[in-house]
Amino acid sequence: MLSSSVWGQRVQPPQQHRCGCPRAPVLLVECGSKGSALNKESRIGKKLIEIPNGVKYTLNGLHFTVKGPKGELERTFPEGVTIAEEEGKLRVYRAETNKRAHALHGLVRSLASNMIEGCHTGFDRKLELRGVGYRAAVSGRELTLNLGLSHPVILPIPKGVDVKVEKNTRLTLTGFDKELVGQFGATIRAKRPPEPYKGKGIRYDGEVVKQKEGKKGRK
Repeated sequence: MLSSSVWGQRVQPPQQHRCGCPRAPVLLVECGSKGSALNKESRIGKKLIEIPNGVKYTLNGLHFTVKGPKGELERTFPEGVTIAEEEGKLRVYRAETNKRAHALHGLVRSLASNMIEGCHTGFDRKLELRGVGYRAAVSGRELTLNLGLSHPVILPIPKGVDVKVEKNTRLTLTGFDKELVGQFGATIRAKRPPEPYKGKGIRYDGEVVKQKEGKKGRK
């Protein structure tokens, strides 16, 4: 006979089929019980965040401001976590033991770490244009892409992002905001994603595009 509690889990009473045969009992895991994943700390969230030389930060509750050689960023983190300084390093703690705080633990730590790294060294994203007549050019704060369409694609370059073009087909995006650099790179790629037959389009540097075999004529 099964007990009513097994390792912190609640056992649902067995039910019966219409024929009278008992069904197998179902284990229902209670949040916060022994063995629950909510009791474990995130592997990313519990890592300490180092503060490099030349970077200054201000922590006012959940409002985090970072200033460094590359620029300045600020963000207000959601409730459910706390940030504290330990021996010149930052650590993120869960303020509550629930599913939402467990999900925010690693996220907030990654966001704070990216802010510090971006203000100190910055981020970059490289893209490559492949196709006959495909080329790119920068004029002022606008990026012009010729992608085999009936018209050139003109994209305004966001503030905080710099674009460098090499050999008319290689783009390098740099900036101190990782989200902004990554989003602008995704916007550029979405204008002509690589197609799977000839591989033409815009791809990230080092991206592997699986190519398909085209149709073959009758022999």
